[in-house]
Amino acid sequence: MNCDISKIAKSITPLLVIILIISCANQEEVSKDSANTQTMDDPTTDDLATDEIINYLALGDSYTIGQGVNAKLRWPNQLGTALKERNYKVETIDIIAQTGWTTSNLLYALDNTETGDYNLVSLLIGVNNQYQGRSFATFKTEFDLLLDKSIGIAGDTKRVFVVSIPDYGVTSFGGANSSRIGQEIDMYNDYMADQCDYRKIPFINITEVSRALGDSKDALAPDGLHPSGSQYAAWVNDILPVVVEVLNK
Repeated sequence: MNCDISKIAKSITPLLVIILIISCANQEEVSKDSANTQTMDDPTTDDLATDEIINYLALGDSYTIGQGVNAKLRWPNQLGTALKERNYKVETIDIIAQTGWTTSNLLYALDNTETGDYNLVSLLIGVNNQYQGRSFATFKTEFDLLLDKSIGIAGDTKRVFVVSIPDYGVTSFGGANSSRIGQEIDMYNDYMADQCDYRKIPFINITEVSRALGDSKDALAPDGLHPSGSQYAAWVNDILPVVVEVLNK
């Protein structure tokens, strides 16, 4: 509606002119509010990410390499995609991880690998130490060393984050010993969380997500043990906001 008061007023009473003026004013306010709402909801107006080029290295074991899922469904790859959708310039996503690796295996790999130039590093390790019944004291020593190496690769403590160990006791493979497995996984995660807190490194707990999903439909890869792509997506929902905060520091 186009309110031209000067033209309309000639043919109506003064009272109607007043009513018309009020109506037009209200209409303009509504139009302004609508325009503001559209601007806020338009994703193209979101704050842009920094211009920094992100080179990301993910360290770990089968949970990082994504045993049983397509490469693009691994959680580090899904995280990279989510960052790109938010205008972060992710140039590199590299993974140093293998199924079955313990902290010892990962340390050996890092000692014998030329790592590139990375400014974001994640670490998820320990389930095979627990599964294989390795010494917990050894795990603590080696986890600390891996944290040091992660910081060295990233160049800054602020560019490292740690992801907790999921609980495989909720799958059919761990069902017979689910209580013991859960308690031991908690022990490992508690130690890592304490070390991260001491060093001011983000520790992201996805363990409860794994427990909530359990062996429900589509929660696991075809092997019935490792997470599916959709479960990894649920992890990324928790990981993404923390990483965005890390990158914006």
